[in-house]
Amino acid sequence: MEWRDHGILLSVRRHGENAAIIDVFTEEHGRHAGMVRGGASRKLAPILQPGAQLDLTWRARLEDHLGSYHAEPLRSRAAAAMSGRLALAGLNAVTALLSFCLPEREPHPDLYTRSERLLDLLGNEDLWPLAYLRWELALLEEMGFGLDLTACAVTGSGSALCYVSPKSGRAVSREGAGGWAERLLPLPPVMLGRGSAEDAEIVQALRTTGYFLDAHLAPSLGNQPVPEARGRLTDLLIRRL
Repeated sequence: MEWRDHGILLSVRRHGENAAIIDVFTEEHGRHAGMVRGGASRKLAPILQPGAQLDLTWRARLEDHLGSYHAEPLRSRAAAAMSGRLALAGLNAVTALLSFCLPEREPHPDLYTRSERLLDLLGNEDLWPLAYLRWELALLEEMGFGLDLTACAVTGSGSALCYVSPKSGRAVSREGAGGWAERLLPLPPVMLGRGSAEDAEIVQALRTTGYFLDAHLAPSLGNQPVPEARGRLTDLLIRRL
């Protein structure tokens, strides 16, 4: 068995004296692990850093084997990731969530494209928070827990949408909320593609998406907790306020 693909390196762990096992989110083959011979060497270790864009050739005797990778660097994001605390926290959050959410060997080409574009914004602190929020909404959608923010779940109106139902993920208007408003999640304008996209709104929006990661997505994956890297990113954004 053999195939060639592009991929985003999610994680690396040492294997034996000189090899490494890498977990990669590939464009056509999904999240896929494999061994890199010499991956822990001085030559390859600097290349095999989380977030790196790689040209990969995978080989195995049988399809269900771990197999081995030959990896060539396409783009390193190490310098961008080390440009500031927000960039490093962002990289860690994205790679951790992809490792957490994605089933092995199941293609998600749209999410792959979004993830690649998001990681290319590392180091741009003006654009990153909003881009990350949009990516997290797309991640929920891809995993089957997308939010429906087009119209009020109660009245059907598309105006004055202020809340999100924690059960259905649908938008709710001020009129539709009535006396239940305190039990609903906030829907800041930035989630609707409006507003100023200031950090305060983005943090509020991430609290809402975070609820669906914790209360809906995580239980569907065996009730493992959402990676701490995601919380560290939101904490950093809160401190920026």
